[in-house]
Amino acid sequence: MVCMGNICRSPTAHGVLQKIVADAGLAARIQVDSAGTHDYHVGAPPDARAQEHATRRGYDLSAQRARHLLRSDFAEFDVVLVMDAHNERAARALCPPAQAHKLHRLTDFCSPRFAQVREVPDPYYGGAAGFDVVLDLAEDACTQLLVRLAGR
Repeated sequence: MVCMGNICRSPTAHGVLQKIVADAGLAARIQVDSAGTHDYHVGAPPDARAQEHATRRGYDLSAQRARHLLRSDFAEFDVVLVMDAHNERAARALCPPAQAHKLHRLTDFCSPRFAQVREVPDPYYGGAAGFDVVLDLAEDACTQLLVRLAGR
């Protein structure tokens, strides 16, 4: 999971997918991680508001720490999911051409309910409702993603 600073959207999606994977009994087979395209917050925990909203829905983000996206992530992971067009451009610039097929937007996996949504909006400068939107999109997309991954 990749967003700009790795303190709001990507750790939320990371926490959601990690719980969905664990609940499905697949934690030993599927590794989940998150990173930021910028190194603004390396080592910092997820934003307190992201943690608060995630906790209300049963997700624990407290052990996560922000890190910078690395070129090696594209070799290490089977799927790299970005939150928006800005993150996609930054990730593509870092991604080795042979690994480009692994890079997708998280919203590419949303169900028809969110078919018109192309980006996970950044809630950092907005109100509390933005964090719930991120959770709604992450829950939907991660559920659909797990269905596809489980089929492999």
